[in-house]
Amino acid sequence: MDARIERILGDAGNPATFPFPVVCRQVPGATLDRLIRERDPSVLAGFVAAGADLVRKGVRALTTTCGFMILFQEELAAALPVPVFTSSLLQLPFIERMLAPHDRIGVITADAANLTAEHLRRTGADAGRLTICGLEGQPHFKEAIFGGRGRLDRRGIEAEVVATARRMVASDPAIRALLFECANLPPYAAAVQAAVGLPVYDSVTMVHHVHAALTRAPFGL
Repeated sequence: MDARIERILGDAGNPATFPFPVVCRQVPGATLDRLIRERDPSVLAGFVAAGADLVRKGVRALTTTCGFMILFQEELAAALPVPVFTSSLLQLPFIERMLAPHDRIGVITADAANLTAEHLRRTGADAGRLTICGLEGQPHFKEAIFGGRGRLDRRGIEAEVVATARRMVASDPAIRALLFECANLPPYAAAVQAAVGLPVYDSVTMVHHVHAALTRAPFGL
């Protein structure tokens, strides 16, 4: 995304987060407002162009740094010749199948008010099994992600994310797994897991899953 965000270790937009080669490309004009609040379909062209250029340079799979890009998953997958996985939300059906039918999944998102039924429909998940909590009202998170100054208080955000997870699990005892929609949240996954004792999925778990499938090696070597 075209956003001023400090990409600390663990953020999906920081290449050092991953133990394998990663190339990052910013899409000019693809602002968070245009994607999250306006849901502007014209941002798609920039992602197709950037993706095509990365593929020409040898990239073998493509992802994005905002879970709200689920709106364009089908279009990007159709337009580009390598695996495309736009959003951590794509993991929801996989997580559902691992849980008992009455179990629920807690989703922590950057902006719950703008995570619509259409976003969830495009994941293929059962929206009725989801409990969704947003961080748009948390001051440290809001400043770091939407403030536009590129400054981040890691401890402050971690405290907000952990508190949100605890409230969510306390309010819905049927939650058996958590998913972070926002690709800026993986740095806080370990702290959340320590606090609530549940599996935590995010954009980094998704990237590792795809990478493992792309780089198979013979067993015993």
